[in-house]
Amino acid sequence: MTRRISKTKRFIMMNPIIQFFKFIYLSLKILVIVAGGHGGTRRVDQ
Repeated sequence: MTRRISKTKRFIMMNPIIQFFKFIYLSLKILVIVAGGHGGTRRVDQ
């Protein structure tokens, strides 16, 4: 029951450069959420 992976999907999965950019994009999103006041307890604008 193995499903075929399309060529484009496999290319994206195997390409380290695309993986690297996806990783950076996710880290930036997490940073924005944390720095946006959701994770911090200290008030900066006082």
